[in-house]
Amino acid sequence: MIEIINQQHKYWISLKKFKDLLKKLVEHRKLKDPEVTLVFVDTKTIKRLNHRFLKINAPTDVLSFPLGEKSADGKFYLGDIVISVPQAFKQCFSQKHGLERELELLTVHGFLHLIGFEHSKGFEEEEKKIHKLVLEG
Repeated sequence: MIEIINQQHKYWISLKKFKDLLKKLVEHRKLKDPEVTLVFVDTKTIKRLNHRFLKINAPTDVLSFPLGEKSADGKFYLGDIVISVPQAFKQCFSQKHGLERELELLTVHGFLHLIGFEHSKGFEEEEKKIHKLVLEG
């Protein structure tokens, strides 16, 4: 099951679009019906989470919390992606694209972390490949 939660109220987001995006990502990676949650938050929330889990007392754009395990109910819990919408809004100007595109890119980035990719060799190549297949395909 894919769950999308919008906890911020400043920017409008098509929750269906992001559910469809995550469905495409799951299909592309051939994952069998995983539980994954995408949460859109404000700056205060992402800063608090970043401080609590990464000991960085500053806002960031995206955090991923991979679980990657099967529970007693038999469901496979992939994990959670948390995106700061205000941070994405700031970044979209420097990238010269809209907020929705920035949120899509951050969703892909967070998803790659959920499936085990880290910021090392191979991450950027996989990210570009998925962008072409899922976002542009």
